[in-house]
Amino acid sequence: MQLPVRAIWVFHTVAKAGSVSRAAEELGVTPSAVSQQIQALEVQLGLSLMHKTGRRVALTEAGERYFATISDEIGRIGEATSAIRGYRSVTSLTVRATPTLSNKWLLPRLQTFLDLHPDIEIRIDGTNEPTDFNREIVDVEIRHGDGRWPGLFVEGMGEETFVPACAPQLAAAGSLMPEDLTRHRLIHSVKSQAQWGRWFSEVGVLPAERWRRLFFDRSHMAIDAACGGMGIALESMTMMEREFASGTLVCPVAEPPRIAIVTQWIVCPRDHLRHKKVQTFLEWLRSHRDSSGTLLPR
Repeated sequence: MQLPVRAIWVFHTVAKAGSVSRAAEELGVTPSAVSQQIQALEVQLGLSLMHKTGRRVALTEAGERYFATISDEIGRIGEATSAIRGYRSVTSLTVRATPTLSNKWLLPRLQTFLDLHPDIEIRIDGTNEPTDFNREIVDVEIRHGDGRWPGLFVEGMGEETFVPACAPQLAAAGSLMPEDLTRHRLIHSVKSQAQWGRWFSEVGVLPAERWRRLFFDRSHMAIDAACGGMGIALESMTMMEREFASGTLVCPVAEPPRIAIVTQWIVCPRDHLRHKKVQTFLEWLRSHRDSSGTLLPR
């Protein structure tokens, strides 16, 4: 059965307006044309959807149920139609990135991209879920991990240096020895590639038998918790640059060991590199990465 889209739309308009003449005015057709569409829909469905009560119309029980069922979908179609108008007049770029990188690194720099490329409409999709490029409409992803994703273009965003960080009211910059950290609550990012166990091993300190610990599954939450004085976090300087610049966070250890890891990677199918908008965004990313970092092609 062919779906009577026009008749369904007319029925929805009449049901909302409560009047054939008012619906006809809204649709830009005659009241007779509206009535014919309603009658055709009723014939196809085999039931009565509405009846006249003076100058207005009232829905039958079946009409009320039908209207309630289709209203949300009609609304979505209307929204989608409005949103798509003029879509081809702009270049749309969808970027997926982890919530921490989106919030701590990408967002503070995004205005420069918008100023340089006003013709590109950008959408930031902040999630840790890796993109299925065969099913999802994503142009480029900045993915957290080890860089091993066969079949995709992969390029490192540069090394990140991980250091202890805390609010200055908890401990002043350079005021603690490595062994002093065992007496503080330690904030852990459970998905981070740099963990406290490795840090203590680097400085030759055995962790306390019973740590005071606070766990987060997002680094940006661990950073915000450290800013709030909840403990000492081990996080990337790249992600904490705003907090260090403002003095909200400091490194409480005078000479922390250097733990440098590439954790963020530019990822996309190789054929996406042919698109001008992707080339433009990648060039911008490279120009704004940490000046101490180096891109590492894979």
